[in-house]
Formats: sequence, C-alpha cells, structure tokens
Amino acid sequence: MGKSRSRSAKAANVFRIARSGAVKAKAKGKARPVTSGLKQINIRNAEKVSTINKAFAEVQKEVQHLSKGTTAEPQKTHKLIPAAAA
Repeated sequence: MGKSRSRSAKAANVFRIARSGAVKAKAKGKARPVTSGLKQINIRNAEKVSTINKAFAEVQKEVQHLSKGTTAEPQKTHKLIPAAAA
C-alpha cells in the first residue's frame, strides 16, 4: 500500500557539475564549475526545424503545382438550348 505505483522517467539535467566526484571531496562553500548541454540541444533543435521547414516547403510547392493545374484548365460552360415549340 505504501509503494508508489510507477516512477516517471526523469528528464536529463541540462546543467551538470563537471568532475563531480572530485568536487564532492572539496569544501561545500567553494564554487563548482558547471558544464552545459544547451549548445548541443540548440544545434539539434535547429537541425530538426530546418528539416521540417524543407518538408513543408516541398509540400507547399506540390500544393501550388496542383492548384495551378486545376485553374489552368478552362471551365466548360454548358449552354442550355431552349426547346423549340414543335
């Protein structure tokens, strides 16, 4: 009853302390160097955005091509000839 049901996976920390094993031995009040994964995250996000933009550009070109094909065809108008009285 006291057990938790399921633990959700924690997201990886963006900031982490460099050489954390060596830092633990030092005094707590001393400043610690921090490494960041933000640059790699931004690069990956930029790559994803660029690939999605390329895909949407291709889809947009296809839609324009299809819409030009339908409007280029002349619309046929059917004239109704009134029935002649016989």
